[in-house]
Amino acid sequence: MSRFWSAVVHGLTPYVPGEQPKLADLVKLNTNEHPYGPSPRALEAIRAATDDSLRLYPDPNADALKAALAQRYGVQANQVFVGNGSDEVLAHAFMALLHHERPLWFPDITYSFYPVYCQLYGIAHRAVPLADDFALRAEDYLPRGAERAGAIVFANPNAPTGRLLALADVERIVAANPDAVVLVDEAYIDFGGQSAVPLVQRYPNLLVVHTFSKSRALAGLRVGYAIGQAPLIEGLERVKNSFNSYPLDRLALAGALASVQDEAHFQESCRKVIATRTALVERLGALGFEVLPSAANFIFARHPEHDAAQLAAALRERAIIVRHFKQPRIAQFLRITIGTNAQCERLVGALGEILAG
Repeated sequence: MSRFWSAVVHGLTPYVPGEQPKLADLVKLNTNEHPYGPSPRALEAIRAATDDSLRLYPDPNADALKAALAQRYGVQANQVFVGNGSDEVLAHAFMALLHHERPLWFPDITYSFYPVYCQLYGIAHRAVPLADDFALRAEDYLPRGAERAGAIVFANPNAPTGRLLALADVERIVAANPDAVVLVDEAYIDFGGQSAVPLVQRYPNLLVVHTFSKSRALAGLRVGYAIGQAPLIEGLERVKNSFNSYPLDRLALAGALASVQDEAHFQESCRKVIATRTALVERLGALGFEVLPSAANFIFARHPEHDAAQLAAALRERAIIVRHFKQPRIAQFLRITIGTNAQCERLVGALGEILAG
C-alpha cells in the first residue's frame, strides 16, 4: 500500500540492523552484544519491579537514573538526558541540535544510522573521508575560512572500524568549532578509550552519548543517555516531550539504575572483553589477517589473500556469524564481535580450516 506513504517515507533508505539468525549451536559475533550477562543486581532489580506498579506510568523524567549517572560522572542531573536506547537519544539530537543551515559533518565510514537520520529529518550533510589507515583525523574537522560545519557527529571509538581518537584530538575538534554542536557517540568507549565527558564543563557545544547496550550488557533493555551542558539537554527534553513523554519503562529504569550502582561488575566485565580481544587479535595475526587497532568490543579485520564475503559465508556454514559490509573501502573487512574465550577459540579454529582449505 505504498501509495499512502508520504514523500519522506518514499525517499528513505532505512538502517539495517545486524542479523538475528536462529541457527542451532550458533556462535553469534555480528551485533556487538556483550558476551557476558548484565549485573546480577540489575537482573534482581528488574525482577523486583515486575509487580502491581506496572499498572502505573513510569517516571517521565527518570530522576533516580539521572541522579545516579550524574553522580558517577561528576555532573549535575540537569546535564543528563536519558532515552530508549542511544539510537533514540541520537535521533532526538539530530532533530534538536544537529539540524542547521550549514551541513552536518561526519566520517565517510561510520555508524550507518547517521545518514539515515539525515534523510529522515532533511539534514544536509558532508561525509569526511577517513585516512587511508581508517583513522579519523582531527584536522579534517577544523574550520577553513568560510568552510565550517553546521554541526559534527562521530563515533569514538569509530564503528565499524573500532579505531580510537585520542581525547586531546576530540578536544581539538570541539574547541575549534565553538559555534557548532559536536556530538561524540561513545557507545564503545568503555572497552579501551578515555571518555570526553570531563570536557563537558568547559565546552557548551559538546554532547556525549552513551548506551547501556554494550559495556553494561543490557542491549535488550534499551537504555541510552547523553551528557552535556544544561541548554543542550533542554533541547533534547523539548524534542522528547514532543514525541514520547515516557520513553523508559519501569523495568528499564530499575535495571539501568542497579547497573550503574554495580561498578565492580561493570569494570570486571569490561576487563574480560579487553583481554579476550587482545588474545584474538594475536591469533588472527598469526593466521595472516590484518586487524585494525581497536578500542571497542569488536575488531575489524581483512585477509590479503581471501575475499571477505566468501570468508563470512564459509563461517556461516559452520554456524559462526560475523558482520560483512559491502560499501566501498571496507568491502574486504569483517567486523567480528568479541565473544567468550570459547567462542573466539571456535572462530579461530574455523578460520584456520577455511584458510587451509
